[in-house]
Amino acid sequence: MQNELQDKIQALLNRLVAEGKERGAQVTIYVDGKLAADAWAGVADVRSGAPVDGDTLFPVYSTTKGIVATVIHLLAERGQLDYDKPIAYYWPEFAANGKEGITVRHALSHGSGIPYMPEGVDHEQLCDWDTMCRLVAQLKPAWAANEILRYHPVTFGWILGEVARRIDGRAFQPFVEAEICRRLGITTMFAGIPAELESRVAFLEEYYEPQPPPATPPPPPNPAEQDIAPCMNPLTGWMNRSDSRQACIPASNGIMNARAIARHYAALLPGGVDGVELLPPERIRLALEQQIPTSGYEEGVTPPFGLGYRYWEGGSKTGFGHGGYGGSAGYADPRYKVAVGITRNRFSAENLTKHVIDELRGFLREG
Repeated sequence: MQNELQDKIQALLNRLVAEGKERGAQVTIYVDGKLAADAWAGVADVRSGAPVDGDTLFPVYSTTKGIVATVIHLLAERGQLDYDKPIAYYWPEFAANGKEGITVRHALSHGSGIPYMPEGVDHEQLCDWDTMCRLVAQLKPAWAANEILRYHPVTFGWILGEVARRIDGRAFQPFVEAEICRRLGITTMFAGIPAELESRVAFLEEYYEPQPPPATPPPPPNPAEQDIAPCMNPLTGWMNRSDSRQACIPASNGIMNARAIARHYAALLPGGVDGVELLPPERIRLALEQQIPTSGYEEGVTPPFGLGYRYWEGGSKTGFGHGGYGGSAGYADPRYKVAVGITRNRFSAENLTKHVIDELRGFLREG
């Protein structure tokens, strides 16, 4: 049966590449702790024509937030961290400008009230961990903690990554390597890629159908209320830069392959993978408790936030994980005992995740 799923996913990727809907992509799926599909197709770099293979590395943007969540939950499981302790308990400088009451729980659920980037950040600052943590610690909340849950695209990573560093002593990437990668035999998961691996990273492209201009032009952005720094735009160009790839920005600059993503999530399911269960089911249950703000969610959006992980949009109600800009994704579903990793390098309106879910659902029904 697992060979059947491999064939289905490989045929899907081959078709989407042949139709020009994908440039290069990978999909890895575990079922019941076993590798069930490991497929790839297309071109990793349109400039050279280099093909994608299973070892090709892809920038996965916010898919990295799921790794950040696992780091925090590992510390909580060991009794080193309390979700309801103020962040300033672990990182005293963070209390500046009225942030003394913001807890780890608030940060995990995007309720800290500081989604906006420090004003005027340039690219050099963005790539420097200590500089960005200092600037984030000086931010003033836009609203009270947990008043509104609004997605924190970039600040999420420094807030929680620095909490982990203050508790454990290790920087984010060494912690991930020791506590996740080494335990699972993963060698392809980075938030800050070594320079010698640059040649394995896919080149990103972006294509969306042109849209007519709005009848009323939008107002110019407020420099103090930008959750993506101007120096990061366009995001595909930002992650095609070597210095962006080699920095550690855990909310949004992870580089990995689908194998690493899927194996990480397989290890979060009951029983884990190859005897390694990163977190017990009770910890995952706590991580998936929906967080309810006092006033509401971001205007026009009702995102189902747990503690760091998000519910699987388009999947079952028991699925969890995190997706990233451009269509990368990592999810697990305890009900069906499946874990999925998805990467791609042609960012468009094509929804590869939906195609994969459809194939996976068909496979599970047939099985």
